[in-house]
Amino acid sequence: MATDSEYDVAVIGGGPGGYVAAIRAGQLGLRACVIEREALGGVCLNWGCIPSKALLKNAEILSYIHRADQFGLQFDNFRADYTVAVRRSRQVVDRMTRGIGFLLRKNNVAHIAGTGRLAAANAIDVTDAGGQTARVRARNVIIATGARPRSIPPLPIDGERILTSRESIVSDDVPDSIAIVGGGAIGVEFAYIYRMYGAKVTVIELLPHIVPNEDEEISQQLERAFAREGIELRTGAGVTAAQADATGVTLTINKDGATDTARFDKVLVAIGVRPNTENLGLETVGVATERGYIAIDDKMATNVPGIYAVGDVTGKLALAHVASAQGVTAVESIAGEETQPLDYTLMPRATYCHPQVASFGLTEAQAREQGYDVKIGRFNVQASGKAVAMGETDGLVKLVIDANYGELLGGHMCGPEVTELLGELSMTKLLEGTTLELGWAVHAHPTIAEMVHEAALDAEGRVLHM
Repeated sequence: MATDSEYDVAVIGGGPGGYVAAIRAGQLGLRACVIEREALGGVCLNWGCIPSKALLKNAEILSYIHRADQFGLQFDNFRADYTVAVRRSRQVVDRMTRGIGFLLRKNNVAHIAGTGRLAAANAIDVTDAGGQTARVRARNVIIATGARPRSIPPLPIDGERILTSRESIVSDDVPDSIAIVGGGAIGVEFAYIYRMYGAKVTVIELLPHIVPNEDEEISQQLERAFAREGIELRTGAGVTAAQADATGVTLTINKDGATDTARFDKVLVAIGVRPNTENLGLETVGVATERGYIAIDDKMATNVPGIYAVGDVTGKLALAHVASAQGVTAVESIAGEETQPLDYTLMPRATYCHPQVASFGLTEAQAREQGYDVKIGRFNVQASGKAVAMGETDGLVKLVIDANYGELLGGHMCGPEVTELLGELSMTKLLEGTTLELGWAVHAHPTIAEMVHEAALDAEGRVLHM
């Protein structure tokens, strides 16, 4: 472990913000280290984005088997083993974690195992698993400590009956019934996984719709698809109490002032995250926070010279790719490179339940609230030849456009593999493209991407296949 001022950049936290920042630092010729107390890759790689996508792939395959007769397939004595699915997801995690270790070594980035705490603006005390502490010095420090699942008093997490995503992602047990409190991305992804493996699933969401940050039409599309799968949705409802015992959990649920109770084997709490800012020494060096999150400027710099912060700990947008983009911006700022401010409104957002949900930019309601003269382009998934051939016809592609200039303000999609369409929409926006140009661009047939093309044509009154 380093004990002198040998680093240009020291990163506290090895998640997608931290390790990407360190790799970029190495590429730019800076001497860098990553201080990580658990596992390289952070929550995203180990207990979030990556293992959940592996489980979702298993669930998607299982969904086809549930309707195998449509494809002329028959099975005798079929059994879906969830323990194997979880084992596969951990194998995927292991492979990716080793890959990050390789990338750090390739870029001459030191990996220091331990818990980091700021002793000064340019000094970090690192305590290893054995309790030994050493000091690491660096001219610049990037805090990338991420966030953890949030809990509320009515839902005390016990790790047995009342769980967070952290426990759920590694558990190979499928409960007979489960309540998922919170209908955001994590909630609906787990709802789909558990339902495909036979659980009775109830999603409880305080706001009027699940995936409440999405355009309302997209939320409604997903609600209809989930209802067809037998997932119960209780929106506009909140949990006011939970009583756990040896066999399950009884929830008290309030909706419109009326309360009732319901019994479940387990409860998954998926109501957001809180930043990991405790015990970092922020007060020691005077780093400013806002509502518990570290305050930063467009270059990811805090109020203390030489200290930066990236990722979920900043409270900007709790997405792995946002953390990575912030990490690159922070390091390039340190290196004196030219950077561009990140526009968090335009960051792509992806939810991998089935059908998938993908979006970026303003919803229709937000665009109208901001005073835009709005026009809308839509294309129904059921009109897509490729989607029909795949047997996946739930969903909608919706483009929100500035009627005066044809500028793309937002894109909102629900359907098969629509997360893969975000790149085209983001590039169109980046290059200041319009729906007219999206309509001009010839798309291969039959592809799912044609839906974006047709939605753009619809905005111009020229849709062909709907």
